[in-house]
Amino acid sequence: MITEFRPGRFQILPTVIKNLLIINVLVFLAQITLDGLGADGDLSPKIGNVADTFALHNIESPLFRPWQIFTHMFMHGSLMHIFSNMFALWMFGSILENMWGPKRFFIFYMICGIGAAAVHLGWLSWEYHSLLNDFGQFKNNPTQLNFTELMGNKAFSNVNQHWVLELTRNWPADPEAAKSFASAVLDSSSEIIQGIMQSPTLGASGAVFGCLAAFGYLFPNTYIYLYFFVPMKAKWFVLLYIAFELMMVLRNSAGGIARFAHLGGALVGFLLVYFWNRKNRKTFY
Repeated sequence: MITEFRPGRFQILPTVIKNLLIINVLVFLAQITLDGLGADGDLSPKIGNVADTFALHNIESPLFRPWQIFTHMFMHGSLMHIFSNMFALWMFGSILENMWGPKRFFIFYMICGIGAAAVHLGWLSWEYHSLLNDFGQFKNNPTQLNFTELMGNKAFSNVNQHWVLELTRNWPADPEAAKSFASAVLDSSSEIIQGIMQSPTLGASGAVFGCLAAFGYLFPNTYIYLYFFVPMKAKWFVLLYIAFELMMVLRNSAGGIARFAHLGGALVGFLLVYFWNRKNRKTFY
């Protein structure tokens, strides 16, 4: 097994990596140009027509289009988002392309991105049906208890918890007042669910995690320098990173990050390299 790799003079920026960097930057600039900047005060594209059309949406959302499975991986939500993804892509992907060649690496990269999207869509579909089930119970019996259970759904993890606590605390004891109050809460909850349904997923992270997993498998003893100073072998770096993603999923701390896309991309990347090496194939195609 290869444990160390040093790129040659003209391989620091291989063909596919260079073109992926260019395409991602151009798409990011197109997002800012066509949709404008968001309200964060930094270079964060607004969620507008470009994101609605090309970012990945829940397959049951009216905004879903089949091509989003491909196009979402060339879009990003902020300057830091695209920088971190492109830096990781260059850092790990360039070594893989130098070893495999451009055609094989491009196929690997796209399969990882598509696989990550498939895993993420599967999670979104399960999450949405679970959400609809909880919402249906609250709609049929809009009590304080059912509202609390609805807000405990994972899909509401990013909802303002202060708002939830205030509504729970101020729930009227009088049955008639509670009925009117619950009707207003029902409308607000319905709007939030619609917003969740139309929330886009974008970024190259799934494909990049595939590259990360492949690098860790092929070059397990190569040192990665965290923050450019702290040395760590690639196998431990990858395992710790994956463990962190799993922990965030189990703790329901997604924070607006597509954790299942990361894990899906890493899994697909690992499986591709594992079975390719086991059968000693020279190509993926």
